[in-house]
Parts: sequence; C-alpha cells; structure tokens
Amino acid sequence: MLYSALMNAEDATRRRSERLEIIGEPRGEVMVYQPMVLTEVSRAGAVVETTFPLVIDSLHDFRIALGNRSIVVKGRVVHARVSNVEDQATVYRSGIEFVEPAERVIEAIGDFLDEVAAAKARS
Repeated sequence: MLYSALMNAEDATRRRSERLEIIGEPRGEVMVYQPMVLTEVSRAGAVVETTFPLVIDSLHDFRIALGNRSIVVKGRVVHARVSNVEDQATVYRSGIEFVEPAERVIEAIGDFLDEVAAAKARS
C-alpha cells in the first residue's frame, strides 16, 4: 500500500493536468484494429470476414489495403452471420456500408476496382 501511495504522488508530479478519481462506473470504448479478410468491395461498402462477431448497426473504422494504397473508412455493419466453423475458430461474415466516405477514399476504391477489372480482362 505504501508503494502505491508513493507511486501516485510521483505520478502526480509528472502530469501536466490534475487527474481525478471517478466514482461510479463510467463507460467508454476502445478502438482496436484486428485482422480481417476483405472478400468483396464496392464504392458503397464491403463484405469482410473476421474471427469475432461484429454487431449489426455498430460503427467501426476499417483500415483496408487496396493494392499499394491503404485507406481508413467508417462503416456500419448491415448484416452479420457465422460463415464457417473450422477446427477451433469461428469465421464471421459481415456486410459493411461505408458511412460518408471522403472523396479520396471513393477515388482509391474506384482505382482499385478498375485495376482488378483490368487484371481480370487480361487473364
């Protein structure tokens, strides 16, 4: 207990602003990037596979690699289901509707879709 009191006093001297202890149980959320597989994409949305469920109507920031470009886009989960149950992992498939994507994001997705279409036409 003495160690805790010393650490609190020491920490307080290093802080730029006072920190107050909160009484009760305030809630918050943390954004954590987890791996996902992008199975379909359009300018309006995507289908992703994850090893964890996404809640319908929840909003998330998605970091998506499109060839040599990477974008971050806010999306709303419009549908979700269990896709596959493998060995000890469950795979969830979720439909994502992009929410007010920036013009540069729409452009990056469009460029990627054009590149994929051109590659398919060549093969």
